[in-house]
Amino acid sequence: MSQLISAESRAAEADNGLSTSTVFLLAAGAGLSVASIYYSQPMLSIIANAFNTTVGDSGMVPTLTQIGYALGILLLAPLGDRHDRRKIILIKGTLLTATLLLCGFAGSFPLLLLSSLAIGLMATVAQDIIPAAATLAPENRRGKIVGMVMTGLLAGILLSRVFSGIVAQYFGWRSVYLLAAAGVLLITLTIWCILPAFKPQTSLSYPALLRSLGKLWREHAELRYAALAQGLLSVGFSAFWSTLAMMLAERYQLGSAVAGSFGLAGAAGALAAPLAGSLADRHGASYVTKVGATLVLVSFALMFALPALPVPAQLALIVLSAVGFDLGVQATLVAHQTIIYAINPGARSRLNAIMFTLVFIGMASGAALGSKALESFGWSSVVALATIAAAAGLLVRMRAPR
Repeated sequence: MSQLISAESRAAEADNGLSTSTVFLLAAGAGLSVASIYYSQPMLSIIANAFNTTVGDSGMVPTLTQIGYALGILLLAPLGDRHDRRKIILIKGTLLTATLLLCGFAGSFPLLLLSSLAIGLMATVAQDIIPAAATLAPENRRGKIVGMVMTGLLAGILLSRVFSGIVAQYFGWRSVYLLAAAGVLLITLTIWCILPAFKPQTSLSYPALLRSLGKLWREHAELRYAALAQGLLSVGFSAFWSTLAMMLAERYQLGSAVAGSFGLAGAAGALAAPLAGSLADRHGASYVTKVGATLVLVSFALMFALPALPVPAQLALIVLSAVGFDLGVQATLVAHQTIIYAINPGARSRLNAIMFTLVFIGMASGAALGSKALESFGWSSVVALATIAAAAGLLVRMRAPR
């Protein structure tokens, strides 16, 4: 009887829209899941010392995690249109817990790299949670609700660095992964209990489902522009955050805890997500993407002034830039999701998969290129890379159809 009542209450909630508590839990689930792929960044110098690797080699940890995330989005996220998303969230969340534990107990650098790739694959449960929220949300509030869930996801990205930087410095880098595993398991079971079952949106076989990605890409210019622009903005975003800890350690002799605390500055930008969703609902998502991309470009370009400033002012400018470009990236991402979710409600998981595949190809490219640029040419080359990528993203948005 209790199970029947629970099922009926979940179905009623799906009909009436999402409660505040449900949105909060979905946001927390998205944040804790996606945070898994960013824990390594502030503690790369610690990991490099633990395994006696170079700065460039340690940069492969976040790079492989981003590659795994991109592959997982491309190969696994489309399943949300074919199967019950509630079950998918349970399975992937459980597997993410297992891969985090494997990473925490890794005894060699190759095993750590393999575990990092696996974390990326399973952390794509976040990309099952977001379409679930969009599906349950009323149409007139979809942008705002997606923005709220994205606030959780983006806060998870940024606050993960604060968490891992502090925990790694005082309790060791392995503790980060073990604590993360406990958090993911708890939120996964909670979400599984509160969500209703989702009716599959297509009966396509898995091969046909993957083939349909190409068809969606060819048929919808809005999707192509959204994915390309967000992917380019992600290059600069990842180049900055992937190299920040190493740069702060080399240039300012600051530890992982301080490097992680820079995530608090970026997290301030996460507050833009609900606002961006509301603005997209009222004024159009295309407008929000242009404003956001411009803000990203300006914020990165400001860091060219660092050599002319004293050290305290340099650190203040880095913080200011982090707030600015994170706000811009997040606002643009929410607006792009509003655009693609309106294309075909029955293909939201696949549309989301296509866009986020390019986003995390950009992330992986930014992590790899940023690490090599820092090692070979210094921080100014990282700033140049991020600025050029942001300019390209803005150009794509300017050329996009209205």
